[in-house]
Amino acid sequence: MKRRDYLKNIGFTSLGMAVLSPEVKAAELLEQQKPIKKGAKAASAKSDDIKIPGGRTKDEAIRDAKLMAEKFFTEHEMKTITILVDIIIPADDKSGSASQAGVPAFIEFIAKDRPNEFKTPLRGGLRWLDSQSLKRFSKDFVSITPQQRIAIVDDIAYPEKSKPEFSQGVSFFSLMRNLTATGFFSSEMGIKDIGYEGNRPNQWDGVPDEVLKQYGLSY
Repeated sequence: MKRRDYLKNIGFTSLGMAVLSPEVKAAELLEQQKPIKKGAKAASAKSDDIKIPGGRTKDEAIRDAKLMAEKFFTEHEMKTITILVDIIIPADDKSGSASQAGVPAFIEFIAKDRPNEFKTPLRGGLRWLDSQSLKRFSKDFVSITPQQRIAIVDDIAYPEKSKPEFSQGVSFFSLMRNLTATGFFSSEMGIKDIGYEGNRPNQWDGVPDEVLKQYGLSY
């Protein structure tokens, strides 16, 4: 099974059907809501110009706008996240990579939207990744080579094969893999990758001629 197909299964099993998950709401917001410029948080978040996505109340839209304006991860952490999500879902001949689908911004939003659940494990995991990189290669994860990054990832990407000392890394990578799959396959790019087209009307050409003749009817 190809990596991308495997991650599709993760998106619809470990996380539940993507269309029902709360993370998808965040993905929709990232598609529809542009970040507010720094220094204009409060005013912008309360203005009547805020776009209210379908299914959201105005109060929810204001809260979402405030979250979009906030910044949790540092620039270095965002670079690390970008590299990691692209290792999990790289670009292929069918579609772009996770970062090209906006997954880093999705993860940033989720961390702010559900801080008690995600902030500590995500930040702690990023620090674990850098500590491992420094221990092995004397550089942080962003600065090492692609081959060196894969060497670290291989130690934490397969829970059943990982050593006990990598347990924190395994938990972190599993979380990142789930968030990456959810963010990607609920984005416009990921939905196209799946081939989901939604409900479409059939073309109706009227009652067939043979049926009309059977009942002695005509238009």
